[in-house]
Amino acid sequence: MNQITVPQIMASKGRERLAVLTAYDFQTASMLDEAGIDILLVGDSLGNVLYGLPNTLSVTVDDMVRHSMAVSRAAKRALVVADMPFGSFQTSIPVATENAIRLIREGGAHAVKLEGGTHMMETVCRLVEIGIPVMGHVGLTPQSVNQLGGYKIRGIDSQEAEKIFKDAQSIAQAGAFSVVLECIDADVADQITRALNIPTIGIGAGTGCDGEVLVINDVLGYTVLHTPKFVRPLANLRAVITEAAKTYVSNVKGQRK
Repeated sequence: MNQITVPQIMASKGRERLAVLTAYDFQTASMLDEAGIDILLVGDSLGNVLYGLPNTLSVTVDDMVRHSMAVSRAAKRALVVADMPFGSFQTSIPVATENAIRLIREGGAHAVKLEGGTHMMETVCRLVEIGIPVMGHVGLTPQSVNQLGGYKIRGIDSQEAEKIFKDAQSIAQAGAFSVVLECIDADVADQITRALNIPTIGIGAGTGCDGEVLVINDVLGYTVLHTPKFVRPLANLRAVITEAAKTYVSNVKGQRK
C-alpha cells in the first residue's frame, strides 16, 4: 500500500474529491486509514473532543506532537497533517519553523496546518522553503474565536467575503498545497474553489469544495459536546458504548463474591 503524497493531493483537484477526517489515536487512525481516508488531520480540536476544553486555545505543541506520533504510526496510506496550535506560529517565523519541525520530526506528520490568511504568507513561504508542506485554513478560524466573536458562518457580507477570498489566494500564492475553508458561505467557498489552483477542503462550507473534513467524533456520533448543524452522524456509537458499559456494570454487580 503506497502512502499518499502531497503532489498527489494537489493533482486531485478537478479529478477526485478528498475525504478527510480528524484522528487523535492509533486505533482510530488505523481504522480510518484502512477505510481509505485520504488525509488524517491531527486537529487541535482534540482539546474539545478529548480533553473537554471549551476551545482549542489551551492545546500545546507537546499535545500535538504526542497525538501526531500515534496517528502517524497507524497511517500506511493516508497523508498525516498536524495542526499547529495557538501560539506556536503567530509570534515569529523562527518560532513557527521550530515548532513545525517538531511536528514533522517528532510527531511523524507529513505536513502541518496553520490558520490565517494574508498576514501568514511569509510564514507559509518559509516553511515551504525548508521542505515542510503547509495546509492553510481560512474563514472561521477557531484559534481566533475571541476576536471573531464566536462560531458562526463567515463571508455573508461582501466585505468579509472579499477578505476571505484574498486570504485564500494569499495562502495559495505562498505555496500551500491545500486550504481548509471553514464555515464559509457556500457561494463564496465555491468561488474560491474555482479560483484557486490548489484543493480546497470544506467544513460547513457547502459541497462545492474539492474535499471535505469533519471531526471523527461527530461523524461516529459519540461526541459529548455540541455537534455542528452541518454534520450528519453516520453512526450512534455513544449509545452503543453506553449500553455496553451498562451491560458490563450489570454483569459485574450480578456476580457472586
